Amino acid sequence: MKFMKSRKALLKKSQLYLILNKQNKPGKSLEKFCSKLTNSGIDIVQLRDKSGVKQEILKLALKLSAFFAKSKTLFIVNDHIDIALSSEADGVHLGQSDAAVRIARKILGKDKIIGISCHSLAQARKAEKEGADYIGIGPIYATPTKPEYKAIGLNVLCRLKDKIKIPYFAIGDIHHGNLKGVVLSGAERIAVCRAILKSKNPKLSAIGLKKILKKI
Repeated sequence: MKFMKSRKALLKKSQLYLILNKQNKPGKSLEKFCSKLTNSGIDIVQLRDKSGVKQEILKLALKLSAFFAKSKTLFIVNDHIDIALSSEADGVHLGQSDAAVRIARKILGKDKIIGISCHSLAQARKAEKEGADYIGIGPIYATPTKPEYKAIGLNVLCRLKDKIKIPYFAIGDIHHGNLKGVVLSGAERIAVCRAILKSKNPKLSAIGLKKILKKI
């Protein structure tokens, strides 16, 4: 049985969000990878698998949910509300073309976390109004993780800070080399993928990113 996490309280304190993209780690055990990131400063981990079979995604989600249940790290499932529910994940992350927040809330309940990908200030405002708990805003820089979207740049972050009350995570090819510029544009939270998954030392990379964020 999972110990009771204060999910919303942990979300408010979160700064570093790892998108565990299955396609970025082919042939490798994601469970073992996550175990090596213990005490690295990562606050949220999202399982993202855009091409996998749902049954296999569920199996992995169940393993990761059980692993993170013993920690203060929040575990989020991308896209699949049913898998988030079945795996007892802490929440779900949805895109603009996925199910509405109200539907996800009805299925998951008030205590679970619902995040939304947004690509503009207008979408961010809409997500907040509809009851999202947080948003991912981007891509700040062009990224092969989401090649269909053009970079929105840093100006959106500058405009977002005083207009959105829920937590927002800047996303899109953010790494050690450009993080300070993102922070100076008003972002207190970031979501990353390759900056950690493709690093020669993922744990050290995570610690380095969190160190910069903690100085905010």
